[in-house]
Formats: sequence, structure tokens, C-alpha cells
Amino acid sequence: MSHTPDRAESAPVSFRSEVTVELVKHSAADSDVLWAARVSTAGEQSLEELQKDPERSKGLINYLMRDRHGSPFEHNSMTFFISAPIFVFREFMRHRVGWSYNEESGRYRQLEPVFYVPGESRKLVQQGRPGKYEFVAGTSAQHELTDRVMEDSYRQAYEAYQEMLAAGVAREVARAVLPVGLFSSMYATCNARSLMHFLGLRTQHEQAKVPSFPQREIEMVGEQMEAHWAKLMPLTYAAFNANGRIAP
Repeated sequence: MSHTPDRAESAPVSFRSEVTVELVKHSAADSDVLWAARVSTAGEQSLEELQKDPERSKGLINYLMRDRHGSPFEHNSMTFFISAPIFVFREFMRHRVGWSYNEESGRYRQLEPVFYVPGESRKLVQQGRPGKYEFVAGTSAQHELTDRVMEDSYRQAYEAYQEMLAAGVAREVARAVLPVGLFSSMYATCNARSLMHFLGLRTQHEQAKVPSFPQREIEMVGEQMEAHWAKLMPLTYAAFNANGRIAP
């Protein structure tokens, strides 16, 4: 008599529409920009900037941003813990200069059944030709269809994953059946200059000189990272916005 293996133990399938970003550690302040910049003219005396109020030198920060003297904006660090769908992280990996990543591994742990489903505010319909298109809100029927089809697909995929694990198939093989809508988590470390470049491409903003057309889900991550950074380096953040949100 044939026997169907028991499913691997796991939490019930769940669905999320929100991403999360946590600032886990940092060494980032406006004064970091100032001492890095002043070493070119003041040498060791540039360390005195650490004891000064950076507000007194916001003009220098604005000058560096405006004239695109970028290296002083690299002498800082921020590490974020990000939870988002896998397809967001695949876009993240396009950003390589000034970034470091470590993501949870489907080879070494059983992946949890948490999947992305767009929220009600997510625009579903793309219209217009490539390079000149826009997204508009979907109908109630389109949202209902999207929810139903995605949730059914996720449940089927995760059931297949559990069946393979229960039969002794290696995690690194079984994970191949899982979709990119699965939530993953990673640490991402960057400096202010690399973050500004990321934000210039992955967020839309009324002060941006160069338009950007990011996928909404990675923009959601960018918006949360930006909010954390703005509190750490308010003068640098103000100069970034005032100069068109173009990374120096």
C-alpha cells in the first residue's frame, strides 16, 4: 500500500502587504561629512569638527552636495534589517557600490510561509508604452482576482515545498518551487552617499530633478530607510533635497 509522507512541521500560510525596515546600528552624523571634507585643508585639525555644532557648517555641506564632492559623504555607516518579498531583494542587488548584504538562506533553514499580497492602495494596472507609462488603480474585481489567485498559488507552492521536505529532499532543492512573493529578510549596510544614489532611483519625490519610476514595493522600503537617515543626518538630508535629490 502506498504511503504519503507527512508534511514538514510549519506555521500556517500567512499574507502581508507591508514591508518593514529597522535601523539596527549606525555611525552616521552630519559632523562625519565635515571632518572628512576639512582634512583636505586642515589636516589633523579637522578632528575638531567632532566637537563643534554642525549647524554652523551647513553651508559647507550644501556646497559639497551642490558641486558633487561626494567622498565626504561616505565616512559613515548604517545597517538596516529589512523584511520584504524576494523580488524586492533581487532589485536591491542592482545596487552594489557602497552596499553590503546578508540575506537569510533557504539552504540552511526552512523558509517560513509568509507571502506578499498587494494592499488596497497598490495600483494594479499599467498603461502606456515602455519608458512612458503610468500605473492606475485597479477595479474591485481586479483586486479580488489578484488576492485569490496569488493566495491560491502561494498555498499550492508551499504545500509542494513541505511535501518535498517531508520526503527527505534537501532544502536547497525543495526551495525551487517557492515563488518570489515569499518574504525574506536581510541586513543591508550602506553609507549616506550610496543611500542617496539608491533613493534617487528607487523613490519618487517632488523635489527630484530627475524623474524615477520605481516598483512600488522597493519604494516602500526606500521610504522607510529615508525616514531613518533623515533623523541621523538632517543637514545632509536637507541638502540632498535642496539640490534635486541627486547623489554627489
